[in-house]
Amino acid sequence: MAKIIHKLKLYSELLKFEHTIFALPFGLASLLILYKEFPSWIKIVYILMAMVSARTLGMAFNRYIDKPFDEKNPRTRIWPHASGLVKDWELKLLILISGLFFIFFCYKINHLAFILSPVVVLFLWLYPFAKRITYFPHLILGVVYFLIPIAIDVALNETISLLAIFLGIAMASWVSGFDILYSLQDYEFDKKMGLKSIPVKFGIAKALKIARALHLITFFSLVITGFIYTKTTWIYYVGLILISLFLSYEHSLIKEYDLSKINKAFFTTNGYISIIFFLIILLNNWYYIHF
Repeated sequence: MAKIIHKLKLYSELLKFEHTIFALPFGLASLLILYKEFPSWIKIVYILMAMVSARTLGMAFNRYIDKPFDEKNPRTRIWPHASGLVKDWELKLLILISGLFFIFFCYKINHLAFILSPVVVLFLWLYPFAKRITYFPHLILGVVYFLIPIAIDVALNETISLLAIFLGIAMASWVSGFDILYSLQDYEFDKKMGLKSIPVKFGIAKALKIARALHLITFFSLVITGFIYTKTTWIYYVGLILISLFLSYEHSLIKEYDLSKINKAFFTTNGYISIIFFLIILLNNWYYIHF
């Protein structure tokens, strides 16, 4: 039993399950915004399981494909896969199982979700290779998150609405922006290894400005979402002010010559932003129904 618990802890560390706090609340908020008729609880379970499976698949792809670099990076070489505590065959098995689960849950959702599921798998596979071929890998990750509201709209309504597109733009620009900030930790290592990123291409100072610009796009995309969404109340816009304050705080933590607070900006602040957005939509919809 002790060995099983230890192995589960290794998998949890490997897949960074705590990072689901970024995507899952935003996905749930998208569900609350996009549904036309409230779905059955079993469909909600299928959607959540598809999201969890897709995220697990993406992380397993990332760990397996990036292993040669992670073994050399001082920041990542202690991670379970890079240190050898999780073997390559285990990563391959995770990829196979999570991929099959994702496709299965898409099949259970509806035919269109099933047909489009390979597109999601393709971008999940492509992202780990992106920093080898383009200086804009953060935007590839953004595309992956852009697909979340799109996929939820397909799952709920078998369509892709303008509302889902602006939600997708908001989520894509938010994730791309904080991925730029996260990549600053590996700035020197990436330059040494010939890996590509926006900080490597433009330098730290310009990368910080690009991240800020992306988060401005996030804010204005959410404003437009509020105009399109028919159930918007004053709670939504007050919530956006709160989110803008968190985004501003995130950027205040990171300076060109002081990157010591990246983890606080990346994990803590972005976790709050995602949860706050979900709570905003929950309260907004409750107020709309009752008042």
